[in-house]
Amino acid sequence: MLSLDFLDDVRRMNKRQLYYQVLNFGMIVSSALMIWKGLMVITGSESPIVVVLSGSMEPAFHRGDLLFLTNRVEDPIRVGEIVVFRIEGREIPIVHRVLKIHEKQNGHIKFLTKGDNNAVDDRGLYKQGQHWLEKKDVVGRARGFYQENSSVEDRNYLFLILEL
Repeated sequence: MLSLDFLDDVRRMNKRQLYYQVLNFGMIVSSALMIWKGLMVITGSESPIVVVLSGSMEPAFHRGDLLFLTNRVEDPIRVGEIVVFRIEGREIPIVHRVLKIHEKQNGHIKFLTKGDNNAVDDRGLYKQGQHWLEKKDVVGRARGFYQENSSVEDRNYLFLILEL
């Protein structure tokens, strides 16, 4: 069994080797966290990389594709832009395209989204009584992607449309 082999390896280590392994593991975890936090600061997004979880954006994105996000407050949201948003009461963010924008006299912007592969807009997904999204709902905006289902020749390339 794998777990018993692992325990046997740990038992055979002297204290110095065990401390070294624990320290090494801690360095790997802390490095990953620092990289993630750094990406959050650079992109302005709480989640700079997301995985597409459904087929609602096909053919543009398929399940398993990676999206690279930015969320600059000063950048205006545009029709046709792909946004990742979170709805109150739901933990998992949604990746859809901006369908319509509604701008008030005071400059406050609201917008409506729709999945490319969906027949209707997202009003049915929003919380009850909500008909438009606001900038506060946006986790990020797609600036690049990596398609998992790409051909063998394309797997070595990362498709980015970065506007950092």
